Amino acid sequence: MEGIDGLLAAGEKALGAGDWVAARAAFGDSVGISATARGLAGLGDAQWWLGDVRTAFSCWERAYAEFRRTDPAQAVFTAVGLSFLYDANFGDRAAARGWAARAVRIASQLGDPVVGAWASLARAGCEDDPLQVAAWCEAAYEIAAEAGDRDLELCALSLWGAALINQGQVLEGTELLDEALAGALRGEGTRPDTVVFTSCLLMRSCVRGADFSRVVQWTRSLDGFIARYGCPYLHATCRAAYGAVLACTGDWPRAEIELTAAAELAQDALPAVQAEAAAFLADLRLAQGRLAEARRLLAGFEDRTIVQPVLAAVCLADGEVALATSLIQRQLGQTTPLEEARFREVLGQACLLTGDTTGAAAEAARLTALGSATDSGLIAARGARLCGQALAAEGRSREAMLRLSAAQTWFGLLEMPLEVARTRMMLADAMSSDDPAPAVAEARMALAVFEDLGAAADADAAAAWLRAAGASAARLGPRGAGLLTKRELDVLTVLAEGLPNPEIAARLYISRRTVEHHVASILSKLGVRNRTEAAAYLTRVSE
Repeated sequence: MEGIDGLLAAGEKALGAGDWVAARAAFGDSVGISATARGLAGLGDAQWWLGDVRTAFSCWERAYAEFRRTDPAQAVFTAVGLSFLYDANFGDRAAARGWAARAVRIASQLGDPVVGAWASLARAGCEDDPLQVAAWCEAAYEIAAEAGDRDLELCALSLWGAALINQGQVLEGTELLDEALAGALRGEGTRPDTVVFTSCLLMRSCVRGADFSRVVQWTRSLDGFIARYGCPYLHATCRAAYGAVLACTGDWPRAEIELTAAAELAQDALPAVQAEAAAFLADLRLAQGRLAEARRLLAGFEDRTIVQPVLAAVCLADGEVALATSLIQRQLGQTTPLEEARFREVLGQACLLTGDTTGAAAEAARLTALGSATDSGLIAARGARLCGQALAAEGRSREAMLRLSAAQTWFGLLEMPLEVARTRMMLADAMSSDDPAPAVAEARMALAVFEDLGAAADADAAAAWLRAAGASAARLGPRGAGLLTKRELDVLTVLAEGLPNPEIAARLYISRRTVEHHVASILSKLGVRNRTEAAAYLTRVSE
């Protein structure tokens, strides 16, 4: 038994250090000698962090059975973890509720308020009524604060915040989510799982509210945690949401990695989780202009609510206007505000394609009202853009330009470069009859973004527009700077004006972190030491 004790100690030390391979080896060896609850639980933790989800669940369930006989309090904690993870990994609410109910029943027999609060939190995690969730979480928080259990306190705050957002109290809920993740990242909790829980809840809540900039900011704060432990987005639903944020904010290579990983994690999940991963990846394929692949990803999930806005957009992009319109009209009134906004924008664009400017204007008005009711910047941006398109179709170019400019600003604040560029193209079209030169400049800037992102269909359309306007579609940088990408040339040009990174980001409608990456790449490619030398280089080669 001394050998087992040493292996268990080594495994727990490795878990604390984030050395999952060493932890798996130590716990695996201990289980080979004797399948103790402690060894099985530790092996499950290591396997989970290494991505072997099925093996992890098998280990945890065996550990629960052992703990039930030897340590009821630990059995409660194991049941709580299984409840949360059955929902997050597999979308299996029935199993999640079953494990939560078991945790509550065992905890009630122990009489320990902290153990009971953890069980109550598991029950809150699979409850659909946000008012009840908030009440249970508030009670758990009070017990945690009195007992000094920081992990319980932070998890309760996080789930409480998500419940408030689901009630429509977005500001109050977001404050709790921010507070919980801040505390978890600063080491107030004792387990890395607390960071996983709080970061994933914040991620999913922000995606529902299209608060992408908040996710980007927090992702930067997670760099130190990721370097030590790895990516905290271990659940299929959380991983898919993270990939969707990366796609919306223009980091398509990383979005590809995360969304593909989410789809793989979802293979063993229930259809609802699989559909979510498929919808986000199909949306990326749509943005890339790969319509056939988007359709294949959505096949079999057409009846899922989260898939239908993407499917309608794919149909419209493929020229199937009547099918897109029919799909939307069947689903309106059965969706979340963000899904309804996507539907209404697609429906408005379908109206424009058929010459129905009145219908498009009506959809724009509904979008604007929905944006006001929900206080959503993304819905407001979609409404302003569709309104601008409708006004332009009616020949009211100056009014159209005002609405499109407002939409462009909104999308820029949300750090959504593809939508900024698409809106810029609409703005170019609206202003072309009155002032061709600025219109061409706008179109060229949009083309640069499309090409940098890899939005092939949008890039082709922008290049065709420029050729029709009698302008060159090529964007040639200064002679001698041929190693720079088109976007790096844009950054260099603005940098040479002496602007700091935040102002460059605002000018080009990209994130500050993207500017930082571009500036570092520019300095490296040009072989210069600082921004001043880079600006001087541009001046020399431009003369």
